[in-house]
Amino acid sequence: MQEIIIGIGVTALAGALAAVAGAAEDTESNIGSQGDPNSQVQLAPQMGYTHRIYNKAVSGEPPAYTLWVTLACGIAWAFIMLHVNAVLAIIFGTVLATFVQGIYATTAYLGRTASLSKFGQPVFIDVLKSVTTVTMGHAFVAIFTTVTACYLMSTVLNHPFALPLLGIVWGLALGAAGSATGNPYYGKERQYQNQKFGAGVPISASGNIVRYAEAGQRSSIDNGFFTAKLGGPASGLCFGLIVFFELWRTVLFEHTWNGWGAVAVGVVIILLFAIIDRYVEKWARKNYGPYTAEA
Repeated sequence: MQEIIIGIGVTALAGALAAVAGAAEDTESNIGSQGDPNSQVQLAPQMGYTHRIYNKAVSGEPPAYTLWVTLACGIAWAFIMLHVNAVLAIIFGTVLATFVQGIYATTAYLGRTASLSKFGQPVFIDVLKSVTTVTMGHAFVAIFTTVTACYLMSTVLNHPFALPLLGIVWGLALGAAGSATGNPYYGKERQYQNQKFGAGVPISASGNIVRYAEAGQRSSIDNGFFTAKLGGPASGLCFGLIVFFELWRTVLFEHTWNGWGAVAVGVVIILLFAIIDRYVEKWARKNYGPYTAEA
């Protein structure tokens, strides 16, 4: 019984850490314009719309956060093997992974912008200096909380995977949660606020992103204020629930039917969420219907 109680406590803590990680990850990626909506940022100068949006996407969020979280987990694991305090080891690993993220962001922004020079897109040094540090700060939070959750799984819950392997699994999951959940807020609701809600983005508007904020030209920091209110919390809730339900079913049903009990509960959870998603989709279509132009 004591084992189960400790396991439930760790599950709740890991879920909370994951919620913070998801919110920070989505805010970091949207400030840096990484992910699906970045294609419009890349296209804008080619359509004649220069902008001050940071442009650092070389890969999608899942492989990027797999690299950073795995790197932090690997370094932390190496320090722990050398009998360094676990907290310090996790901090060391996170700091180094964050520096890698900063290098990645800087070179990606400069390289991508250089490729657009013939379309008149300049490199804004103030944007480079201000946005890079902000993305690094959010990346540090996302990486640190995820590595901490992985460490709890490895030590307290006795997960069979080593810490670096857990980093691969949960880094990939973190990036996927932010990409699938938070990006629509940035791409559809922020970049194209000049389009009617629900109308989609017509071909003629490709690249014509919103470039001006309430005062002056919009920068990636302005996008951060927006996504921290909507896309960030949504991504945090998504990733937090993923971690919570994954650990909850394992802790409670791991010893049922030689482990198959946890698998069965996982299948039931997936089916339950699929039914809820389908119901919400049908409800929304019935109540709002397709977009129609005003008469």
